[in-house]
Amino acid sequence: MINAGLLSSKTDQWATPRAFFDQWDARFRFEIDVCADAQNAKCRTYFDVHDDGLAQQWAPFRCWMNPPYGRQIGKWVAKAAAEAALGATVVCLLPARTDTAWWHEHVIPHGKITFLRGRLKFGDAKNAAPFPSAVVVFDGRAVEPWAELGRWMLGELEHEPWRDRASKRTREG
Repeated sequence: MINAGLLSSKTDQWATPRAFFDQWDARFRFEIDVCADAQNAKCRTYFDVHDDGLAQQWAPFRCWMNPPYGRQIGKWVAKAAAEAALGATVVCLLPARTDTAWWHEHVIPHGKITFLRGRLKFGDAKNAAPFPSAVVVFDGRAVEPWAELGRWMLGELEHEPWRDRASKRTREG
């Protein structure tokens, strides 16, 4: 029997875990949280539902985006890619829905993708999310996915913090 929780959710809001955000903020120094509210904003400056982040200009700022995960997510991802083309850097925490149109139209051709190992615990949730996640960075430079993969395989990409944890586990047994 399939668990109904895997197929739907009571909300499309998934508050970013603070420690997870802090790791990415240390790298990018975010200036704006483009999809937030007063309870879950990760930056001092943020756009909430009344500001309508989709109608705002994000460029030339460094932006954090954990969008609502409902039917509107494609509009948010398209906006992130468009604003990056105008000079913004947009780092997105997204469900890894690699079969969707928005993933193929915006993430693959324009984003730098980091798939997360395991599942995140969002907000004050007791359990991990029922879906995998990815961090996608849009920085205005189109990425050729196979070239990026090839560079990773050759060890030419910069070192990622999550690789340290994996290698530490291997050394410690």
